[in-house]
Amino acid sequence: MLAFFSRTDYTKIMILLNAVSKSFGKKKVIDNVTLGVHSGEIACLLGPSGAGKTTLIRLITGALRADAGEITVDGIKVPSLKLFERMGFMPQGDALYADLTGLDNLLFFGGLYRMKGKELKARAFETLEMLGLLSDKDVLVSKYSGGMKKRLSLAAALMHRPDFLLLDEPTVGIDPILRQTIWRQFKSLAAGGACIIVSTHVMDEAAKCDRTALIYGGSLVANDTTENLLKNTPGGNIEELFFMAKEGKAC
Repeated sequence: MLAFFSRTDYTKIMILLNAVSKSFGKKKVIDNVTLGVHSGEIACLLGPSGAGKTTLIRLITGALRADAGEITVDGIKVPSLKLFERMGFMPQGDALYADLTGLDNLLFFGGLYRMKGKELKARAFETLEMLGLLSDKDVLVSKYSGGMKKRLSLAAALMHRPDFLLLDEPTVGIDPILRQTIWRQFKSLAAGGACIIVSTHVMDEAAKCDRTALIYGGSLVANDTTENLLKNTPGGNIEELFFMAKEGKAC
């Protein structure tokens, strides 16, 4: 079983995929994937473009239905409306309202999660400040740069302090200094018990996670701590595992 097991107490696995597969037409994009992620753990899906990372995350959110296998989040079978308020999702593309300001976007998304009043506004300001957008809170999103939209999308996912956070390439286009701030927030959420999955094709992002699973051609081809993965490569370069996977040699 390929799984993110970093703790000995397996009762705290919060996201569990069991033999999950998904096809679009005749093309199988997720092939018999089994994995689990614990509460308080940051797990990385690392792979090249087209590997299946985005599809896997969308399956976990319930936006897509698996053709085979089962997905549960905190024991609840996906898809489920019961999980909506406990889950934060940041897609690759911007899911924002261009004709609203940055602040109004967050107030809208926070309202969807039943936040209101002073709590909603305070959290919106707090999240905007954390992501360096407070000075642009009253600017229409149509005027935002690509990097600013990326940050606002992340803010929308973090607004309600979700128990489960699913992030698809969350720091692409974000400067290195702000990226450090964002990762500190991820670590803080995980320390509080949040279960986080981050997809990326960037190696240094994987190094910040508790676990890394390499996905290639829709299959999990390697899964361990980043340190252990590096030990399994001839030259200590994790990218080598993708070449090994292509040749059918990856562990």
